[in-house]
Amino acid sequence: MAQVKTEAEIEKISRACRIAAEILGELKSSVKAGITTAELEEVADRSFKKKGAVPAFKGYRGYKFATCLSVNDEVVHGLPGSRILKDGDIVGVDVGAIVDGYYGDNAETFSVGKVSAAAKRLMSATRNALYKAIAEARDGCHLGDISFAVESEAKKNGFSVIKDLYGHGVGETLHEDPLIPNFGKKGTGIMLKAGMTLAIEPMLNVGGSEIKTLEDGWTIVTADGSLSAHFEHTILVTKGAPVILTKRV
Repeated sequence: MAQVKTEAEIEKISRACRIAAEILGELKSSVKAGITTAELEEVADRSFKKKGAVPAFKGYRGYKFATCLSVNDEVVHGLPGSRILKDGDIVGVDVGAIVDGYYGDNAETFSVGKVSAAAKRLMSATRNALYKAIAEARDGCHLGDISFAVESEAKKNGFSVIKDLYGHGVGETLHEDPLIPNFGKKGTGIMLKAGMTLAIEPMLNVGGSEIKTLEDGWTIVTADGSLSAHFEHTILVTKGAPVILTKRV
């Protein structure tokens, strides 16, 4: 059951979201050709310690890192390691934070140097899908309105949406109800209520929507090897315009 948060809970979630957004911004500044994904993980670790927050992902179901770093055909859950980023890569960076027992979650796909026209189009469409979906997250709207907005933007630009991965509620745990598909019909699903906190996260592919998990048990890649992009914000549903809690300032 999707939870409506109290004002006190929303304040704690908001603080976690601000820190998660700040750390994502620091990682964006560090993304460049020649850096390894392990070195990006080190940037995140230092930032978490400096800010006094707990990495939301580290220890989650046995995950060992503070970040998920997914390059090119890697959709999500890419493991930091010895991979060196090179000019033309795109890298999805996913960061979550825990503050006072509450969670914030956000992600963005960054370009490394000069990327292809297809990569630019994919990233732009995925970003646009996120913001169009957020605009539907209002009191009295339906969950399917969010899903429909993502799928419509993907189809308009000739991209596929991944149907096996979802957005989710956020609060005292990293993944709460409701699950938020990136496809669906308007007017379907639960009715949204002011006070819900949701992580909306479109994942779009240049090729087909099929995915597979690598032997490491974590990294999810496109089945056809095509590029994938991932953008995510944690938002607050209100009676007016949705509030983006992970918006960087």
